[in-house]
Amino acid sequence: MQPDLFSDSRTAVPLAPGAVLLGGFALAEGGALLDEIPRLEAISPFRHMTTRSRGRLAVAMFNCGETGWVSDRRGYRYQALDPETGKPWPAIPDIFRSLAARAAERAGYADFVPDACLVNRYDADTRLSLHQDMDERDHDAPIVSVSLGLSASFLWGGPSRRDRAVRHRVHHGDVVVWGGPSRMMFHGLDGVERGRHSLAGAWRYNLTFRKAR
Repeated sequence: MQPDLFSDSRTAVPLAPGAVLLGGFALAEGGALLDEIPRLEAISPFRHMTTRSRGRLAVAMFNCGETGWVSDRRGYRYQALDPETGKPWPAIPDIFRSLAARAAERAGYADFVPDACLVNRYDADTRLSLHQDMDERDHDAPIVSVSLGLSASFLWGGPSRRDRAVRHRVHHGDVVVWGGPSRMMFHGLDGVERGRHSLAGAWRYNLTFRKAR
């Protein structure tokens, strides 16, 4: 798959109707957002989930919110309890929720109230293939994706997996929002920059907010 654009995301970059990359939108709050992750991780630790075919997902993850995305031999779904602890997922921190709502509003989606936040952790060898977010019951609400830590190459595709994907460089504090006519677009991650980030160390974190129910 060959990219047809490699852009710097320091400014707002329209991706498609209903989708925009907000360069640096969360930069001022980046450190405070990262500070919440260890507290949440102590309640629901990072883990590599498995797939129905017993494969192992490369991305380490956990959830916070009223419901959380899980994957196992039963397939993909949302559920209220962490399967590893048997307890509810930790609540979405106020600073997370506020940022997601403001980013959604900036992108044209007012009154966004997420009930799920998937926290992903990537190292330099982690990729995320092109996929659609289709497990949510509510496909009217947007998706808000916040990049923290090391820079990465975000892939923005089309309504079909066969559509050529566009590569955008995303940095610490960048936010991508998509919904409306772009809600079911394919997207992924094609590599994380090697090195160390002053706040996140050797990691890239991603906060993905959704209205799942």
